[in-house]
Amino acid sequence: MPDCDLSAELGAAVRAACEAGTPLRAQGGASKAFLGRAVQTPVLSLAGHRGITSYQPSELVVSARSGTPLSELEDTLATSGQMLPFEPPHFGAGATVGGTIACGLSGPRRPYAGAARDFVLGVRLINGSGEVLRFGGEVMKNVAGYDVSRLMTGSMGTLAVLLEVSMKVLPRPQAEITLAFEHTPAEAVRRFNAWAGQPLPLSAACHLAGRSFVRLSGSARGIDSALAQLGGEAVAAHEAPWTALREHRLAPLRGELPLWRLSVPPTTPPLALPGEAVIDWGGALRWLCSDADPGAVRSVVAASGGHATLFRGAGPEDEVFHPLAPTMLRLHQRIKAAFDPRGILNPGAMYAQL
Repeated sequence: MPDCDLSAELGAAVRAACEAGTPLRAQGGASKAFLGRAVQTPVLSLAGHRGITSYQPSELVVSARSGTPLSELEDTLATSGQMLPFEPPHFGAGATVGGTIACGLSGPRRPYAGAARDFVLGVRLINGSGEVLRFGGEVMKNVAGYDVSRLMTGSMGTLAVLLEVSMKVLPRPQAEITLAFEHTPAEAVRRFNAWAGQPLPLSAACHLAGRSFVRLSGSARGIDSALAQLGGEAVAAHEAPWTALREHRLAPLRGELPLWRLSVPPTTPPLALPGEAVIDWGGALRWLCSDADPGAVRSVVAASGGHATLFRGAGPEDEVFHPLAPTMLRLHQRIKAAFDPRGILNPGAMYAQL
């Protein structure tokens, strides 16, 4: 499919919806349509608004329209030996750049390289009034004013329609290896945190089904030194565990029961909740497949200092994201009103009050 700039057409569609008070839901490839609260809203398709508009390998910066397939962007970066450092999940062949940033999801590399929002330099967007605006730029030292670009990351299209995103990229590691260990969940959490405090080239750490997996990335010399310290069993297809984890191809993440995404302090011991759990992000992220009462799940997670998201399997009346404190809710409502005064952009997708 050829590159195409549909900014004018998309802006006109949002302006018309604003004037009519018609809700809209921006959507690219629909690979993450399962995220968020279930709302029936007409779709504004960005699938045809695509193309890499700027790529400067020497400057480690790339810009792409929101409908650009994520796989196309990653393939382009790979030809120059570069990558998106936050290792975003696709969840389907239709994944796009705009959906990736709007959902703000990061993969196994996140604790060691940074989150999606850490690499967003600038955005072009359409606000709820149909105005085309630009925030940020294509350089790291662009810090004047409020960082709207990063605010858009994870906003799930409730604040604006993303047209274009500029991101920082990084060189691919010179060498990588994945090691496997026999650990209990509690031992895995202890080991992950101990290793994170040492000068080791960690780039991922997870635990499932009685085994821990650790990825080392960096120079060949640095990896050899780490191997001598850690031991473990080298995994032949070293990327296979991380692809399966990132794309939820593992059995515990594809069951019929609801899937919870639990963000907790990395040193948190295994949580006293029923169901099958996968530990990711070196202990800071727990995937839980469970039919436990949502209130009980959130209570246990909140007691540990974390928050819980009902990632898959939410019913029509279920709250997906962890409830906001009243003060935080009012802040979200004020930000929503500033960008989308008529409340037409994906209303109710994150919280019923937004």
